[in-house]
Amino acid sequence: MTRLNRRAFVAAAAGAITAPYLSRNALADDAIKLRCSLDTAPSHPRNQAVVDYLAKIEEATQGKIKAEVFHSGQLFADLNVTKALIQGQVDMATPGTWTMTGLVPDVDFCQLPALYSPAVDVYRRCSDGAPGEHVTRLLEGKLRSHILGNWLELGNENWYTTKKEIRSLEDLNGLKIRSPGGAGTSWRIGFVHGIPNVTPWPNVPLALSQGTFDGFVSSDESVTSAKLWEAGVKYSYADHQFYANYIPMVSDAFWSRLGEAERKLMRDIWAANIERYRAMSTKAQADARKTMQSNGVSFFDPPADQVAADRKRMIAAQADLIRDTKLSADIVKLVTDTVGSHS
Repeated sequence: MTRLNRRAFVAAAAGAITAPYLSRNALADDAIKLRCSLDTAPSHPRNQAVVDYLAKIEEATQGKIKAEVFHSGQLFADLNVTKALIQGQVDMATPGTWTMTGLVPDVDFCQLPALYSPAVDVYRRCSDGAPGEHVTRLLEGKLRSHILGNWLELGNENWYTTKKEIRSLEDLNGLKIRSPGGAGTSWRIGFVHGIPNVTPWPNVPLALSQGTFDGFVSSDESVTSAKLWEAGVKYSYADHQFYANYIPMVSDAFWSRLGEAERKLMRDIWAANIERYRAMSTKAQADARKTMQSNGVSFFDPPADQVAADRKRMIAAQADLIRDTKLSADIVKLVTDTVGSHS
């Protein structure tokens, strides 16, 4: 794990953590071990952000909190990691919102038609505002975990296919489409008359090369970090169907081992760096698209009027989405009010 010197840490934290804290905790003899599970590759922006964050934690506590990060699903796939958190098998994870809809349906609010192909600033008003706060409270109670702060962005999710070029949602009719998880994504696959398939991310390259499915929903960076053009990906329909986020959380069992100063430290360091981590993801997505194109992947960006017409059709079917995803009336109102007040 890369260590940062104290001066670099203090600059990154914007002066939020004080020297007396460091001196007091440096007296501790026994390190508190933190095991973090991620199912994406070390080159993925989520992994890079979490490794950087935990290096800063270790540096700030002068080794009192000692972290070990397990990449590429070595411990758990995201679809299973929340259960591992509850059972104390892992201390920290940053699962995607789409992997937790079975536990807290309201986490799927990003699938509402109002947020289909969203402007990033509009989506952030939801994730950082009242809808996100509502979801955070529910997740903390359900998962017996503590969420460190604002969510870590992955970016826009799109359609990717191996054999058929997609130029409209109608072109997805009859295709077997792998979903990353979540009732909302499965609903949208059904909406376009595709056949949903749920395969854990670490198993996608092999399944794709074997023809288990014809396409999938993911992001440019995730495709690039796994080099999925080597597994047959040739096309992307870049409709930005939802803006994907990871939620940084530590188990209550781990949180209970910390004093209040250490808890504040973990929250403060996350808050001091989250905007930089989001910017890293944005850049990674842009770079990933170029890498995919250089490896023969063709992109189709639907024009704004086509996206607007598709959004209108989804709004007309929103009652079905709400029923299938079990979104509460509270979260629907919170998102409607948040998006509407800034439209």
